[in-house]
Amino acid sequence: MSQGLNKVMLIGYLGKTPEVNTFNDGSAYVNASLATNRMWKDKQTGESKQATEWHQVFFTRRLAEVMGEFCQKGSLIYVEGNLRTRCWENDRGEKQYTTDIVAYQLQLLDKRQDENNESNMDDDLPF
Repeated sequence: MSQGLNKVMLIGYLGKTPEVNTFNDGSAYVNASLATNRMWKDKQTGESKQATEWHQVFFTRRLAEVMGEFCQKGSLIYVEGNLRTRCWENDRGEKQYTTDIVAYQLQLLDKRQDENNESNMDDDLPF
């Protein structure tokens, strides 16, 4: 039987400065919003068009620490991770779903960043 593949690769801009939080065991995590842009040319008018897509990305441990130390609103980053869908019931008893990206690799792409501030590591995920 063949295995599936659950891999996401994104290059985008942070929507806000990351806030580092901690789990009960003291390990760090960050929930970040990442904007990616898609550009195309309108076939009828020839006009350039752009659409922005927002992604929720979850960083843990050292990746979260790097986000807190070196990233801010508007930082350009490369992320690799897996899709994770969560389900819960809202106040009316209806099922709600959301899909996040659980990051396991991060690279800082801002030109103003020192090249030594790059975190290109695999992270042991708690999931």
